[in-house]
Amino acid sequence: MAPSISMTPSNPLDILDFVVNKGHGVKGLADLGLKTLPHQYIQPPQERFDHTSNEELNEDSIPVIDLSNSDDPKVAKAVCDAAQKWGFFQIINHGIPIHVLGNVKDATHKFFELPAEEKKKYSKEQSGTNNVRFGTSFTPEAEKALEWKDYLSLFFVSDDEAASLWPAICRNEALEYIRSSETVVKRLLKILMNGLNVKDIDSTKESILMGSKRINLNYYPKCPNPELTVGVGRHSDVSTLTILLQDDIGGLYVRNTKTMEWVHVPPVNGSLVINVGDALQIMSNGKYKSVEHRVTANGNDSRISVPIFVNPRPSDIIGPLVEMVESGEKPIYKHVLYSDYVKHFFRKAHDGKATIDFAKV
Repeated sequence: MAPSISMTPSNPLDILDFVVNKGHGVKGLADLGLKTLPHQYIQPPQERFDHTSNEELNEDSIPVIDLSNSDDPKVAKAVCDAAQKWGFFQIINHGIPIHVLGNVKDATHKFFELPAEEKKKYSKEQSGTNNVRFGTSFTPEAEKALEWKDYLSLFFVSDDEAASLWPAICRNEALEYIRSSETVVKRLLKILMNGLNVKDIDSTKESILMGSKRINLNYYPKCPNPELTVGVGRHSDVSTLTILLQDDIGGLYVRNTKTMEWVHVPPVNGSLVINVGDALQIMSNGKYKSVEHRVTANGNDSRISVPIFVNPRPSDIIGPLVEMVESGEKPIYKHVLYSDYVKHFFRKAHDGKATIDFAKV
């Protein structure tokens, strides 16, 4: 049964209350069968996706890299080149079983099909912890226009905490996906560190590179007037690396930093999308690039995605690695407390690459 709401143009808070406070999310709006987009979601013209441009027809996209032989120097070069040129690449033959990917996608759909009252138990107001968060848009209180997305964000501390706090309907599948990703994350970071002449990843470096992980289950409902809004606005991630599982709908676009055009990342069956986050750009002193990306809304289908954000620990200090500056290379970035950097990111609406200015010298 679809939720009910009395909508009048003169009372815009009705929708915000319904979506944010009552926990229906944007999926609840979509389930009402809206024919037009509520004005709270209408983005400024410069932030909309221009479907009439040639951007969508651009056939050049991010590299697809076969990781079946990751010890091959050619594979290592392809990974490092992609991290420098694009900041994004897709990987196939990565070692994570296909059924693990399928299970977590199915679990994502099941969570968002739960009644609003059940999902709201995991909201900021009711969850009782910052490690589990059901929400909508990005930061609704700071946004002039909302994004057409709901999410469940799960910060991994331990299996015991997950068993206690994570929703049962998706807990095992999310944990299995995180565990299965561990090997490929370490392989990629080893390759990327070798590309920076970092030959030894000791426990301190490992903590800074991948000391914490967060998994998000993202849901983008079918949208009326998708050309007027966004699924996710322009931004770069604050992670070291992001490991993204997307479904077959498509809608992820990456900024080509040379042409400044938006390039579609087409779904490849069984693949994972890897992108460099701000933390790795800072640690590499700008050699590896975290790149703007965004997600379009879709007028025909709902879409899900499941990113794992591989991060430093909140208490870690991030800055250019010693190996990057010991030869006399001038540091572009200062050392900052990672939790401060993350707070700076979340205190405002998505704004392209603006967050990284917080760490510039």
